[in-house]
Amino acid sequence: MTPPLRLVAVSGGLQRPSRSAALAEHLLDLFAGEGPCEQRLVELGPLAPRLAGALWRAQLPDAVERELVAVEQADVLVVATPVFRGAYTGLFKHFFDFIHQDALIDKPVLLAATGGSERHALVIDHQLRPLFSFFQARTLPLGVYATDKDFVDYRLQDKALIERARLAVQRALPWVESTRHARPARAEDVVAA
Repeated sequence: MTPPLRLVAVSGGLQRPSRSAALAEHLLDLFAGEGPCEQRLVELGPLAPRLAGALWRAQLPDAVERELVAVEQADVLVVATPVFRGAYTGLFKHFFDFIHQDALIDKPVLLAATGGSERHALVIDHQLRPLFSFFQARTLPLGVYATDKDFVDYRLQDKALIERARLAVQRALPWVESTRHARPARAEDVVAA
């Protein structure tokens, strides 16, 4: 029996509610609608005080370490960040600086971002893809960018964007399945068998 898909989303938003978190949750729900899964949303805003001042992973508290491990052990990673001065937030980058450089090799990553206007839409290709290429992750072909006007009460309302999000997940599924079958079994699954 195939274990549930481990879906982890990282939201670089610093506040709650957050459009980035709302977009990440929407994408997680779309994946979850495709089959059994375990979902986890990592919100960086509440972790900010615990990340501040840490230069090495060993300096981080257990709460942050658990979130890093969840990202490293995910079957699929969804990342969503607000655009800040033309790029992802510094906190978003600081969090990923602690991820082991080999932990995301071949991991499917769906890239998403939120911004005040369409002029920042290229952040996905010019900022996020290079970051996850460093990790040798499989950045999925279709990213999702949302502007403030696409939300009402922190829920996606724009029909074209909702369709793009659905299409991004649908196009991701074959990549996810091929990657999942290529990976060795999880230790806990081998013990249970």
